[in-house]
Amino acid sequence: MNSNGKIALITGAGSGIGRAAAIALLNDGYSIAITGRRIKNLQETEEMSGASSEKILAVAGDVGSVESVKNLFATVVNHFGRLDVLFNNAGIGAPAVNLEELSYEQWKSVVDINLTGVFLCTQEAFRIMKVQSPKGGRIINNGSVSAMVPRPNSAPYTATKHGVTGLTRSASLDGRKYNIACGQIDIGNAETEMTQRMSQGVMQANGEVSNEPVMDVDNVAKAILYMANLPLDANVQFITVMATSMPFIGRG
Repeated sequence: MNSNGKIALITGAGSGIGRAAAIALLNDGYSIAITGRRIKNLQETEEMSGASSEKILAVAGDVGSVESVKNLFATVVNHFGRLDVLFNNAGIGAPAVNLEELSYEQWKSVVDINLTGVFLCTQEAFRIMKVQSPKGGRIINNGSVSAMVPRPNSAPYTATKHGVTGLTRSASLDGRKYNIACGQIDIGNAETEMTQRMSQGVMQANGEVSNEPVMDVDNVAKAILYMANLPLDANVQFITVMATSMPFIGRG
């Protein structure tokens, strides 16, 4: 594979959007680090990419853990020497039950990964990017269209994705002095393991269950690659990539 000299880190890269983004960045010449909780899934991403061990580094970890995140970023810098792009992609959902039936543990597990995890990774990226030479870098957050509108019975996921939007804005502002650009990609119905249930029907706001259109996940990977490749004096602040006919515009 060719090299553009840039280093990227993708969280939640053991499947779906994270895996597609990893392969797209590798094919464009990036060297990448990938992380997730299951090393077997990360190894599958490695195998699918066809990349050499010099181009891809797999590190199992938990983005909701301070120690795990610190170890992850230290490992990346020790291996590659710098970090140019961080894609904060890792995320989970809670059971689709009535809000009042959610347990505290279910709420907290989603907050720990979807919001605290993005904060911890952003914080470590800032610490690296502001002192490396050349200074700066880019952070891309996976917001989801749930950062704008909810589905029924999705309070933890929706709340954390709204929180990601606020964190994106704050990081974009606070990163200016370090030449760090931060933007967000909001994704709707990309075809991955997580969206397979949509072909069997998804609960709508009126209580009906309906099938929803999906799109190829490669469309998301292309958008991430576009964002990643911009010069640091330009930024895609927010971008929405979604299945054209999904019930988002007019949802409810």
